[in-house]
Amino acid sequence: MHNSTSYPKDKINILLLEGINESAVETFQKAGYTSITRLKSALQGEELNAALSEHRVLGIRSKTQITKEVIAANPQLLAMACFCIGTNQVDLARANREGLAVFNSPFSNTRSVAELVIGSAIMLNRQIPQKNWDAHQGIWQKSHIKSYELRGKTMAIIGYGRIGSQVSVLAEAMGMHIKYYDIETKLPLGNAQPCDSMSECLSGAHVVSLHVPATEATHYFFTDEVLTSLQEHSVIINMSRGNVIDIDSLKKHLESGHIRGAALDVFPEEPKSMKDAFSSPLQGMSQVILSPHVGGSTEEAQYNIGIDAASKIIRYIETGSSLGSQSIPEISLPQLEGTHRILHIHRNMPGVLSSINSALSEHSINVQGQYLMTNNEIGYVALDVPESSSAETLTALKEIDHTIRARVLF
Repeated sequence: MHNSTSYPKDKINILLLEGINESAVETFQKAGYTSITRLKSALQGEELNAALSEHRVLGIRSKTQITKEVIAANPQLLAMACFCIGTNQVDLARANREGLAVFNSPFSNTRSVAELVIGSAIMLNRQIPQKNWDAHQGIWQKSHIKSYELRGKTMAIIGYGRIGSQVSVLAEAMGMHIKYYDIETKLPLGNAQPCDSMSECLSGAHVVSLHVPATEATHYFFTDEVLTSLQEHSVIINMSRGNVIDIDSLKKHLESGHIRGAALDVFPEEPKSMKDAFSSPLQGMSQVILSPHVGGSTEEAQYNIGIDAASKIIRYIETGSSLGSQSIPEISLPQLEGTHRILHIHRNMPGVLSSINSALSEHSINVQGQYLMTNNEIGYVALDVPESSSAETLTALKEIDHTIRARVLF
């Protein structure tokens, strides 16, 4: 990476909210960024705008809401990152239109979630939640009845992405037989068996683990009919999204004993803060493990997320590489010595690229590297030009119609 940018590193103020891991601070500092403000709490609305006014980079987790109003009020932001898995808390459409690069860290907590799934499967099959409940009531329920090992049992994994496939590996190491179903073709790991349909996958499964995104297709797709189709006395684990299971139907099947246990880490409605009360129809059921959306909440995951998300921002600021961005087009850029790199983000309109090339030609600017990627809304161009031409190039690019942002990178 270049040691300097068009904007001195010590002047690039970075605001980190919601107690983002110290590893993020260390990553920025190692790269030469020293103006870092780190707060434990989330900020919203005008309070957030006031804090952001002097900052060029923002880091949040899941509570801070980056609305279209916040984005519009802070055009000085170069980039931001969600130091977590999702980006639902950010208006990505508006960020895209404004050319604001938004990053996240979708892979850093995979192991944490997978381990909790396996732990939950063991606890449910050994009836530990009920035995724990009884022990707290002074009841000594020492019995092997209806307590089972995982070894030799079948696990059905619905959604074979990064987490589902990791669960597959760990479950197979426990001696389980693995079946999985995914709407996309996914190569199996180990001896896992792909299924052509969800019903085929669920048939005969002792443990069902859900790992699907929140989409229209998965909205309450585990209906009463699907739950009825599960093998008698199976257990179900949901560490994906809260609105994929019909909770009232699940409760009915738990009460009847058809489903012997469940572990849920996500819910249709979740408290916005630890101060708010949590409510679920499944509360008070001794065969159910309820956890407060902590599947990915381990010290290791937060440490890795801090490094990953901060590194993506640094690469974007210093090289223009936008790989991993959830808002602007992704470009991976090579290094060229003896040049200045200029970034230009513009509306994706007919004739803009032609205007860029015409402007460069009119000023007799020799382009040594040009890179372009577009999406429906915007285009992202990176130009490598001689150092002597960078100021002239930047001026020319800013005058082009439909320009959103333009800056000299180095």
